[in-house]
Amino acid sequence: MNIKIPKKLIEVALPLDDINAASAKEKSIRFGHPSTMHLWWARRPLASARAVIFAQMVNDPGGSRGYGPGLTKEQARLERERLFDIIRKLVQWENTSNEAVIAEATAAIHKSWRETCQLNKAHPEANTLFDPERLPAFHDPFAGGGALPLEAQRLGLESYASDLNPVAVLINKAILEIPPKFAGCAPVGKPSEDDRQAKLDQDWSGAKGLAEDVRRYGSWMKVSAFSKVGYLYPKAKLPRELGGGEATVVAWLWSRTVKCPNPACGIEMPLLSSFVLSSKKGREAYLVPQLSETRKVRFDVSSKPPNDCADPSKGFKRGMSGIFECMSCKTVTTRDYVAGQANAVGLGSIPTALVCDTNNGRVYLPTSTDEGLDLPEVELAGLNVELAPNPRDVWCRNFGLKTPADLFTRRQLVTLTTFADLVGEARQLVHQDALRSGMHDDGIRLRDGGAGATAYADAVSIYLSLAVSKMSDAQSSLCRWKPTMDQSIATFGRQALPMVWDYSEANAFGGMAGDFMVSLQNMMRVLDRMGSTVNGHVSQVDAQRQSISFQKVISTDPPYYDNIGYADLSDFFYVWLRRMVRDVFPELFATMTVPKDEELIAVAYRHESKNAAESFFLDGMTSAMHRLSEQAHPAFPVTIYYAFKQSDTTDIGTGNTGWETFLQAVIQSGFAITGTWPMRTELSNRMVGSGVNALASSIVLVCRKRYQDAETISRRDFLRELKEELAESVEIMIGGADGISPVAPVDLAQAVIGPGMAIFSKYSAVLEADGSPMTVHTALTLINRMLTEGADEFDADTQFCLGWFDEQGWAAGEFGKADVLARAKGTSVDHVRDAGVVEAGSGRVRLLRPAEYPQEWLPEQDNNTPVWEALHQLIREIRFAGETAAGSLLAGMPQRAEPIRNLAYRLYTLCERKGWAEDARAYNELISSWTAIETASHEVGHYGSQAKLDI
Repeated sequence: MNIKIPKKLIEVALPLDDINAASAKEKSIRFGHPSTMHLWWARRPLASARAVIFAQMVNDPGGSRGYGPGLTKEQARLERERLFDIIRKLVQWENTSNEAVIAEATAAIHKSWRETCQLNKAHPEANTLFDPERLPAFHDPFAGGGALPLEAQRLGLESYASDLNPVAVLINKAILEIPPKFAGCAPVGKPSEDDRQAKLDQDWSGAKGLAEDVRRYGSWMKVSAFSKVGYLYPKAKLPRELGGGEATVVAWLWSRTVKCPNPACGIEMPLLSSFVLSSKKGREAYLVPQLSETRKVRFDVSSKPPNDCADPSKGFKRGMSGIFECMSCKTVTTRDYVAGQANAVGLGSIPTALVCDTNNGRVYLPTSTDEGLDLPEVELAGLNVELAPNPRDVWCRNFGLKTPADLFTRRQLVTLTTFADLVGEARQLVHQDALRSGMHDDGIRLRDGGAGATAYADAVSIYLSLAVSKMSDAQSSLCRWKPTMDQSIATFGRQALPMVWDYSEANAFGGMAGDFMVSLQNMMRVLDRMGSTVNGHVSQVDAQRQSISFQKVISTDPPYYDNIGYADLSDFFYVWLRRMVRDVFPELFATMTVPKDEELIAVAYRHESKNAAESFFLDGMTSAMHRLSEQAHPAFPVTIYYAFKQSDTTDIGTGNTGWETFLQAVIQSGFAITGTWPMRTELSNRMVGSGVNALASSIVLVCRKRYQDAETISRRDFLRELKEELAESVEIMIGGADGISPVAPVDLAQAVIGPGMAIFSKYSAVLEADGSPMTVHTALTLINRMLTEGADEFDADTQFCLGWFDEQGWAAGEFGKADVLARAKGTSVDHVRDAGVVEAGSGRVRLLRPAEYPQEWLPEQDNNTPVWEALHQLIREIRFAGETAAGSLLAGMPQRAEPIRNLAYRLYTLCERKGWAEDARAYNELISSWTAIETASHEVGHYGSQAKLDI
């Protein structure tokens, strides 16, 4: 018996603008955001995750066969708009913990589920597949940072998360599995005497009690650590001109050194990449290098740059990384020389300055090379393993930093190991205090499902361990000082372990970035906001072999081809976590480094060639996707994220090898793609800049299992179907329908992949003329060609302008060529000139730019108005007078609104292909303002229209 599957909202419509706006805004949220629990790369915004899961679970009110029994088209539209309103509220950060908003969303999910169960109540598997009293569970097999399973849990679904990477698994346990287990528990630790909150009645709902205990035992760890290693962080003596006395050192600044390659010189030359300490106006500070009589380098601090320095921001750097000039003899090193010395004898280091915190702000002091500290020996067990030989993501290996231990100063190693070793002591204290407070103890560890004092002690130690691990990100010799912000920047400013030549060593007890309690306090803001009591389950499982997905709702964010070397980078944290957590999760941290062989990314260094890496990715991803297509609950589509690391202008428009390979894997696994949604997750100031139109940062694929008896189709029939169906889909995307927001021109090439690939992927194969199956690359090419060619019909003058613009842009061309093109389009150069859109003379023809159009133009007084002219008059008006004025123009030609908008999309696509970023921006801006222009048009009133349109 076939299952009756209503279409889900995500297969029909989304309020995309609202989701994208909330996702971009979320990037600026720090306090309380789950991403602050611990670093993970390329996290999906919670807003988009929440919206996508909600939309893949609620039924579209239009139904799968028209507008459903008892619902008119208008009723369906209104119901869809109600669901949109839920999403609009759901994606707002301030509503993340809003119980009323969450309740409204979960009610809609339950309503749709009951409708689906009712449709399938006669199904033989109704008791297991369609229980109206129990929602299906959720699974993400590539859980990563945990955004998707967390949002599924927030929406009331029992949530399962799995990943191959142990660091990802631990993060997911911390945000997904542990908080519900100890929800409502009061803290067991003793509050400090100055804890004013402890004197008040406390709300220990959700994970607030657990968070408070982590703070209390974290505070104990910091006090204990300071008693052991606090002497390594002495205060600085301020000179008389700065008021004298002592000041806390925020950071010690250093430069790496190498022996000058000139034998006649031979000094230990500083590899300093910038002399600038602070570039804040009125507080400028610079390093001024000095060479002593004994040929030792030291640095003074001045409010002015060195006298002979052309560009202080470059320091001694003279080219790519590793090329520096000797301050004494001016010899310039080669990269190979510095790398050779670094690997043969190691790089040295020299202190450059102290950064101190005073009542008058940050000040910079010179520091002596003679200053030293009594640093104890460090037990490096587990820290001296080899970093992955990843040439792209682990750059520091090129210059001798080959183990995790090499990435830290001696002081940092002493401090971090001290904190790490205190975690075990803290765990024992938690257990004792939990028993003293009366908490029951079943003696079962957290890893075995315990929920008593023993497991609680394990749980608190997990968060303390994550805090130490997070602290290491701000306490390595790959941290750098940022003069524009007067602060130290953490190791992972980007998705790589770079080489940093002049580095910042933050104060571990300074109460600022790099301080253990600063990290921990930010983490606990996350726990304070977690109130879910729905169970979470997290496990380390290879996505290619997992069976967790059986009969579950699936949304996942898999690796993106070769974008990020997750396993290679997370070794940085793994070695510290293993030191602290191995006793709690011995199987999870059994290996010396993060498992890498089965990681599904296409990195060439692990394979014989780039092609072998691509084959590994394709085969592995196909296998992983096949697990999903076979196991996913049949009532729900599967949603899969793919992030673009770049936009490449190719014969298929926006695309890259990873994208094509990923689509190939999805389709080969047995999925049919029923939709694609461009998700924009960057802040608005990064969307368009430097002459580049920014694309949506990720695409959500909506997939259903392809029918087993799917037919094959010929290329000719595929093209015919593509032409028939794609035009309608594109029209809906650019015009909006039933409350659907128009897709921005910049996103159209990505969005149209959905309906195009839906046609391609519903067949078992599309056969070429020689009988071979069509490739994904070819299908994408044909889909994009349909978008470019389109089915729009403009007036003859506009058709000429399109063709001439494609060939000449705004430049002048030969009259003869223009004459031939005009005749082919059914017009003449004279007619186009009379329309006022070209300049023709002296044997040359060129299109007028929008700024050249007459400002006094009124459409109702012009009897010869090509769509081209109407569009560019609107662009001129919106640039010089704004949206309201443009609306007044549109009010005089309401019948032209649709063709104007269509032409703007067409021209945007053309400009994007040719790399004409500035021109593309003009068309994108018009479409982005279209709703406001139309609104202004209606407010003005359609006071006139042309009697006849030549289109």
